Amino acid sequence: MKGWVVLVALALAAGSSGTVHADAPAPATPPPATPTPSPKRPLPDYDGRGPALVRPGDVALWVPRVVLAPVYFASEYLVRRPLSAVVPAAESAELPRKIYDFFTFGPEHSLGFAPVGYYDFGFNPTVGVYAFWNDAGFRGDDWHLHVEAWPSDWLAGSLTERIQIDPRHAVQFRVEGTRRPDRVFYGTGPDTPQSNQSRYGEERLDAGAVYEWRFWRASRLQTGAGLRASNLYDGHYGTDPSLATVAATGAFALPTGFGGGYAAEYNRASLVLDTREPWPAVGSGVRAEIQGEHGSDLRQSPASGWIRYGALAGAYLDLNRRGRVLGLSVSTLFADPLGERPIPFTELASLGGDGPMRGYYAGRLVDRSAATAAAHYVWPIAPWLGGTIEAAVGNVFDTHLQGFRTGRLRFSSDIGLSSLGMGDFPIEAIFGLGSETFEQGAKLDSYRLTLSVNHGF
Repeated sequence: MKGWVVLVALALAAGSSGTVHADAPAPATPPPATPTPSPKRPLPDYDGRGPALVRPGDVALWVPRVVLAPVYFASEYLVRRPLSAVVPAAESAELPRKIYDFFTFGPEHSLGFAPVGYYDFGFNPTVGVYAFWNDAGFRGDDWHLHVEAWPSDWLAGSLTERIQIDPRHAVQFRVEGTRRPDRVFYGTGPDTPQSNQSRYGEERLDAGAVYEWRFWRASRLQTGAGLRASNLYDGHYGTDPSLATVAATGAFALPTGFGGGYAAEYNRASLVLDTREPWPAVGSGVRAEIQGEHGSDLRQSPASGWIRYGALAGAYLDLNRRGRVLGLSVSTLFADPLGERPIPFTELASLGGDGPMRGYYAGRLVDRSAATAAAHYVWPIAPWLGGTIEAAVGNVFDTHLQGFRTGRLRFSSDIGLSSLGMGDFPIEAIFGLGSETFEQGAKLDSYRLTLSVNHGF
């Protein structure tokens, strides 16, 4: 043991002096140096989509996401996610095909029917049937029958023949009749109060033809002519008073055309210039529309006639090219008499219902002219279902917007779900609100809830 200690001491002494003794052991070989690791290669682009890009629209989406967070959670967790679980199971069971085969007939499913219905809170509901026969007489000759009714004096029906001449040109012939006792009237003018709500009944028969030319993207030109007969009388719904009863209190004067009616010949035209592609394509663009209609009461001609016209301009931005579209629009409507007699009140400019300012009942606001400005937002929930929200300001006014001022505007907002790609009669659920004028305090005094399945009246 002492020998090994002596040898180690001699080796250390030799190393320190720089002299290697002949009898000392050779120094140990140093271990090889550890190689420097090679840099990691970038992750390959397996899906071929390239790096994620942050677009201005992606950043801008955070604003509506924060503001509309309650709406998002409702549509996401009450609608989209349940559908994402139900739809695959339904497709696995071939349920859509079975339902489609049940309601359609023929080798090319050219005939079929479907149940329809409509519920607008504050009005009589309707139920009915929609039937179609495509290529009835020849290729492109499509017929549609639509009937809705309710036991309480509510009956409506239409028969339409549409002939698609080629992909850009079509003609349509339509006969429509409606009888209902529950329409609303509050008086004419921008300041009519909600407390004036009254009911009138209407019997209407309309027959006409329309030519349509689709010439660029979603742009189109339509021209048409027809005959319309209308009978207006006291109506009823629940405990609401009739129009004549409220007029007798001095709340408003009996409107022109009430207690009788009119039979009018009309001619109309509309031009839409839209830079966007037709549905289902989505994207940004602008839209401009002008429309006009000339009518004359055949019972009072030539002393009675009118012209209605209006315009709309809108701009739309697809925030991320996934169908989340923000839109801004302004519109105007005008109605002018062409003879000595005033215009029937059902032919005046009006706001509410399925038109501008959907937070109000149809016919809630009526006068000689109207102006609105609106912001819209649409987002996808499912391949065939979208969410919609709108906020608008506007009102009706006297001749050519006479009496217009910002304090007389009203606020309207609505939110809902709507089916996509069903043309003029989608499946919809809408909840809307409307206010008094800003000068009156802008109190929310109008509420509207609608549920419709292919509703056409």
